[in-house]
Amino acid sequence: MKWYVVYTKPKWEKRATEQLTQFGVNCYCPLIKKVQQRSDRKIKVEVPLFDHYIFVQLAEKDRNMVFHSPGVVRYLFWLGRHAIVKDKEIDTIKEWLKSGDTAKEISVMQYQIGDKIHLNSGPFCDHNAVVKDITKTHYVLILESLGYVLKVKHK
Repeated sequence: MKWYVVYTKPKWEKRATEQLTQFGVNCYCPLIKKVQQRSDRKIKVEVPLFDHYIFVQLAEKDRNMVFHSPGVVRYLFWLGRHAIVKDKEIDTIKEWLKSGDTAKEISVMQYQIGDKIHLNSGPFCDHNAVVKDITKTHYVLILESLGYVLKVKHK
């Protein structure tokens, strides 16, 4: 069975995971501990690592079961197909969270047009670039120091 990515309503990640588990769906919502400031005190809370996203593992024929939870909005798609996450990637997330190496502030971001990035691999390693355009399959980067425009495939 494959792991699919499901998009949820805001703040529904944990509830949708609980509901789908009750329906017999294997779900995973990675959680991290975070300190939040209340009006009178600080408290530790568990929050989802990925806002709006949970992982579900089920057979392709059972994909519609996720919509039994009112918190589920839709599946995540990548290049026109359901986004699939490999078992190894799920295991890596679980191991990383178990290791306790999550004390640092965590944020998951995507590149936006205008972002300045540092290339750390490939023929232009150690060069800086600016994101000029983002398509479904590629990033278009400008290497100002060399006067080049690169077209790089998404991973």
